[in-house]
Amino acid sequence: MGVTTPPFWEKRLMRHRSTAGRDSLLGCLNQFLTPDVWRQAQAVRGAPRRNSHWNLHRLTFVLLALTWCAGDSIPECFETARAWYVACYQCRKRPGTTCPGFLKALIGVPMPVLRALAGGVRRRIFTLFGERLLYRGFHPFGCDGSRMECPRTAELEQRMGQAGKNDSAPTLWLTAIVHLRYGLLWSWRLGKGTASEQLHLIQLLVTLPARSLLVTDAGYIGYELLVAMATAKVRYLIRMSSRATLYTEDRQPLHKWHQGLVWYWPKWAQDENLPPVRARLLRITGKKADVWLLTDVLDSKELSHPMASQFYRWRWRNEGLFRTYKRTISGVKFRSRTVAQVHREAEASLLAVQILLAHSVWELRDHGEPEQMRVSPRRVLVLIRQDIVMTIGVHLGPRQQQTYTQRLQQAIACERIRRSAKACRIWPRRKPHKPPKPPKIQRMSKTLKDRANKMFRESWKQE
Repeated sequence: MGVTTPPFWEKRLMRHRSTAGRDSLLGCLNQFLTPDVWRQAQAVRGAPRRNSHWNLHRLTFVLLALTWCAGDSIPECFETARAWYVACYQCRKRPGTTCPGFLKALIGVPMPVLRALAGGVRRRIFTLFGERLLYRGFHPFGCDGSRMECPRTAELEQRMGQAGKNDSAPTLWLTAIVHLRYGLLWSWRLGKGTASEQLHLIQLLVTLPARSLLVTDAGYIGYELLVAMATAKVRYLIRMSSRATLYTEDRQPLHKWHQGLVWYWPKWAQDENLPPVRARLLRITGKKADVWLLTDVLDSKELSHPMASQFYRWRWRNEGLFRTYKRTISGVKFRSRTVAQVHREAEASLLAVQILLAHSVWELRDHGEPEQMRVSPRRVLVLIRQDIVMTIGVHLGPRQQQTYTQRLQQAIACERIRRSAKACRIWPRRKPHKPPKPPKIQRMSKTLKDRANKMFRESWKQE
């Protein structure tokens, strides 16, 4: 059997990777953007041709650099990003020279191509980290959503609509899943400002690996979502509020509740003869308020009170991801002026954040456990910008002559013991945070108990 000759672009990529070196920024990126990832994205229908001026490889690298570069406008960042790509791949065909041509080529890329590229990077992260992603037998993930403002153009105002107060700017809704142990962006879903984050989460369940434990706040309690997670075999740990009504078989005072089995069975589900959801309700005692958590892990040895408390404390890293995306990467407001450009800018910037966090955590994996050591995204971004400038040809001084990975070893966030509130001051027009109240717990009547047992017996017979 003869040896299959790789495509022309792949031979060029392999030849350059041998000269780029793993200690450079390009070498770190190529650990996640492997030839297999490129092939998977290139196989999607509508992907750019490989011999075009703006093929998928050139578009992706310029998009990543465009997100990381410092600049006040897209054309300004484009000049730096293109110059960095040309400096990295001097032996390859040059990309286009104008920013309008780049934006036109970007609009022509279907969104499934960018999603396939993000999926390939996600699978590469799972392959590289392996068992490091596990903690106490679970893959802990958190899910939350946030809105980002868009420019007030006529097209965006007409098609995106308003999601807040009257005369507010058009917004884009982002639902993101984060690996809580490392704070890595795992997967995401985009929609209009009025999109349903529960529906987004149901669509994102297919991206989670086996033995996943999903940790969310009180906004994700819903019968359809719990059934979807049970069908996908994804465990959950959801905070409860007074909006949820739970049933118990035995009467137990609320102030004495520690843990116990409950039934979640909304009135509309009872009317449609849908079976109840059986779960375990935990009460975590806090200094300011108690936290009520609902989980489908019924065995207390598999998920104890201290573990549940730690997992929910880690959920704050999901909020930290949005802070990194909105403030560090400056994604608090998009710069594109059309719907097609906004969606592609958001998809590319999220991919840039995912790769930024993944490659820095991977290079710092031997510097301690992630519970004690966390990467500083701001310092990593500064190092990336320095490497881009140095690659182009502007030297910053003798101290900057170290390799990229040597300087990356110092990009560790300074840990401190929190002695104050997370919000430093009261912001105007922002309502003060109020902890959710305990869920409503009622004793299950004999009629409901008989209906539930009958439904479960019928389901067991069908199995």
